[in-house]
Amino acid sequence: MPYPSPPRTPSGPRVRRRTLLASAAGAALLAGCTSGADSGSDDPSATERARAQAAADSATLLGRYDAVLTAFPDLAERLRPLRTEVAAHAAAFREGTTPTATPSTSPSPSASPTPVPVPATAKDALASLAAAERALADRRAKALLDVPGESARLLAATAAAGAAHAYLLTTGAAK
Repeated sequence: MPYPSPPRTPSGPRVRRRTLLASAAGAALLAGCTSGADSGSDDPSATERARAQAAADSATLLGRYDAVLTAFPDLAERLRPLRTEVAAHAAAFREGTTPTATPSTSPSPSASPTPVPVPATAKDALASLAAAERALADRRAKALLDVPGESARLLAATAAAGAAHAYLLTTGAAK
């Protein structure tokens, strides 16, 4: 027996944001956002390098979030969930690498290797974070073509999450 459809399907920005978030979450689940070892990898060192680079990129992005949060504490409620996800991405990428494969990453996931300049206004700071998320999502989408299995799925899932973060940062819906 088919389920009855809801009497009225709401529309508008709230529904689209929920749909986007649900889609991104579903894509992450379907993509297997795990950090298990790859099986059948043709070049394990290339996979390790890709994961180490992704971990470093996530740590750098995490530093950007921290810099914006320090400069604009009133954005904490809005940015904290996104920052938490970026920290989880960094940890997931670090899990699959050996300690010698990541000499360029900082020991602390929240510490940025170099100070990040923060724009003068909160609006510009959010736009800067969105641009950083978008650029990283694009790099990860390209990089996933060069790695097998779990690493490719992790790159795909984090690229999708980064694209969703960029959207949320530019639309004002990251609450």
